[in-house]
Amino acid sequence: MLYYFYELFDINILQYISVRAGIAFLIAFCFTIFLTPLYIRWAKAKKANQPISKWVKSHKSKQSTPTMGGAVFLNGTILAAILTAKLHNPYVIGGLITLIGFGLVGFKDDLGKILNNDNLQGLSPKGKMGLLILTSLIVSLILLFVAHMPTTFYLPFIKTPIFDMGYFAIAFWVLVMIAASNAVNLTDGLDGLATVPTILGLSTLGIIVYIVGHAIFSNYLLLPNIKGVGEVTIVAAALAGGLLGFLWYNSYPAELFMGDTGSLAIGAFLGYMAILGKSEILLILIGIIFVIETLSVMLQVGSYKLRKKRIFLMAPIHHHYEMKGWKETKIIVRFWMIALIANLIALITLKIR
Repeated sequence: MLYYFYELFDINILQYISVRAGIAFLIAFCFTIFLTPLYIRWAKAKKANQPISKWVKSHKSKQSTPTMGGAVFLNGTILAAILTAKLHNPYVIGGLITLIGFGLVGFKDDLGKILNNDNLQGLSPKGKMGLLILTSLIVSLILLFVAHMPTTFYLPFIKTPIFDMGYFAIAFWVLVMIAASNAVNLTDGLDGLATVPTILGLSTLGIIVYIVGHAIFSNYLLLPNIKGVGEVTIVAAALAGGLLGFLWYNSYPAELFMGDTGSLAIGAFLGYMAILGKSEILLILIGIIFVIETLSVMLQVGSYKLRKKRIFLMAPIHHHYEMKGWKETKIIVRFWMIALIANLIALITLKIR
């Protein structure tokens, strides 16, 4: 909307993505930080509390903490994007569909868990995966046939594309979004643990996507240039602002959890940003905490099935450290530090080509 003010009234400053991204960040932040207390009071009155695993005894104090807080910062993000981004941009449309679609799947899953007071009573695994695949498929088709997104595949440190995926790009993009979505969902187990690495990831990917959408910067850094993708930086900034507002209440001890409503959506959007920035492989480094958490679950399950032995005391790995006696705050801050270092390294790689 602000961009259209620029076109109508010639307000020059509003044509810049950086200015509108900053405004979007502030709108989403203010929306979330002021409306979250209202949501917390409503959720407590409705007993929309997070079902807590019986295996982690230290989490018993969290059983009265409300969940589905992701609905607040997602709404703040969408409102901020509507007010600041070019809504006719197909990449922006794809980003909003990603947030809304994955958010609704998570909301449905959370609702089932709350009504049954059981973490296992949400959507069935097949039903949940089916909806996630459908949503990511719709977004991928928009990218290919509406936005005409290039289907070339890039690797870090190499300035030219490795090969053209053609129509196989659809399957690859679906895989990236679903993998990222589920990785963040697995990580969201401690107060603020998934929130800060996501903000860091959005910042890094926002910079990459902005560069890819900028003809001069992309040429200087030997990155692909895709016209129009830079506008999605505004949506990323809005989501980062919403998450920062959410962190005010989600930091230890958490007054609110984001639930699958938030974790599935923000994970999928990280994957979407990586696709736009041709940084799908670099996402492994950008989201290193999410990768470690996911690998710990895969290794634990695989080891138990093959050897009937567990590698970790409990998976995901943040629970392993809890079982070893680490304080929750120590685990959280150390994981944040790892995420920060990994994202700085990811940004450095842009210059090495």
